[in-house]
Amino acid sequence: MFEKHILKFALMAPLFVGLHSLAHADSLVVDLVDTVPAVEQVKEGLFPEEACEELRKNGFKCMGFKPAVRFSIPNAHFQLGSAELPVELKKQLDVFAQVLSNRPSDSPSVLVTGHADASGNAPLNQALSSERAKAVKSYLVQKGVAPTLLRVEGKGADKLVDANNPFAPANRRVEISRLP
Repeated sequence: MFEKHILKFALMAPLFVGLHSLAHADSLVVDLVDTVPAVEQVKEGLFPEEACEELRKNGFKCMGFKPAVRFSIPNAHFQLGSAELPVELKKQLDVFAQVLSNRPSDSPSVLVTGHADASGNAPLNQALSSERAKAVKSYLVQKGVAPTLLRVEGKGADKLVDANNPFAPANRRVEISRLP
């Protein structure tokens, strides 16, 4: 059993190799780029404390856990001026739906944050980023996630991932994180 947990940790290590902080110094960001994450990566990224609970159930002492991460999904980026979900993004969201559709009703909420590049004016970008977050929530709800589990917000072009190129497609993204 102990070997299983060591193996689990070894499999999760690559997930945390590319971590970097965007908006919050205390917040870890996993940039999914165009990869489809594994169910375990999403589960342990959003709900890391459950790994400790599992260890305790198996008679082990948990020495702490990493904080929850934000998943950034930029390379399955939206088309300019659009909130339509690209096919690549839907494949990634299907994994999130698998994890979130089985959550108990008292689970911490999950935040879907939409972002825009600097192509439009501030009010347009704010509205567009909100529509992107709502489109992701709608998709996840269609896949069986309880609507009460999801919160949405739009950041407009305020939190650019590629500040050197404010018009870069990578800035048109969504982020999925857990609320405390």
